Amino acid sequence: MSSTFLIMIAGCFLVTWLPRILPFVFAKRLEFPEKLHLFLSYLPLCILAALLVQSLLSIQSGKAPILKLQETLACIPTLMVGIYTKNLMKIVITGIISIAVIRLVL
Repeated sequence: MSSTFLIMIAGCFLVTWLPRILPFVFAKRLEFPEKLHLFLSYLPLCILAALLVQSLLSIQSGKAPILKLQETLACIPTLMVGIYTKNLMKIVITGIISIAVIRLVL
């Protein structure tokens, strides 16, 4: 490998790493107001909900969104396991097994 390639890889690493890690480093040293802390605590839930809805809907230009049947059916047992166990590994395994079984059957 040439040194230019290694410099490019290192530069890509820094450009990717710095904006993702530095905010956490600085946030640990700052004291946020309680309302901002409460607001920030909802962000992971909102991001996951947006990803879930996006994966359940099929969107085509000029048409209304259509619910994907297989993904919606797999979501039901996965959400139930999530509600009762709150264990990320069990949720992921349930989701993978659910969609695999549904795709095998349907």
